[in-house]
Amino acid sequence: MADGRVAEAIPEARPAEGAAQVRPQESEAERADRQWNELMQEIRVAQTGVQILFGFLLSVAFTPTFRHLSDADRIIYITTVVLGATATGALIAPVPFHRWVSGRSIKAQAVRWAARLTFLGLALLIATLTSALFLILRVATHDGFVPWLVGGVVAWYLACWMVLPLWARRRYTSREEEAN
Repeated sequence: MADGRVAEAIPEARPAEGAAQVRPQESEAERADRQWNELMQEIRVAQTGVQILFGFLLSVAFTPTFRHLSDADRIIYITTVVLGATATGALIAPVPFHRWVSGRSIKAQAVRWAARLTFLGLALLIATLTSALFLILRVATHDGFVPWLVGGVVAWYLACWMVLPLWARRRYTSREEEAN
């Protein structure tokens, strides 16, 4: 069989999607441009979700039911709003960061900082979602199983957002790609 057909027949023989992060034909500037564009596409997905959630959270304080929340629930609500605000800020931050450093020939560094801000924003988003879910279930059920249910959802988030990608990274990345 030709190499291409072997790769098609044996999944493990296929290069991982997006595998060659360092492409031999790319210059440093081209790689930084590609990585920046990929990061911006990823951020667009997260930004939309966090902005909708944050908008919803802000509107809750103006509902008639808000007056009847216990002190503990109000503290959870305020915590959730602050987490949502910080998640929104971190996920939007790469855009103004790019505006401030654009044209300074530091795109590779901008990509690294934007990636860090994105990770921070995603961590804050998990915290926001956790806090919002905890508050909603607590108000809706007043039941002792709420922390366990929320803990299960957090475990699901961590499995989807961390464990699976790290497993795939380890499983499908070669030693040479890791070094780069």
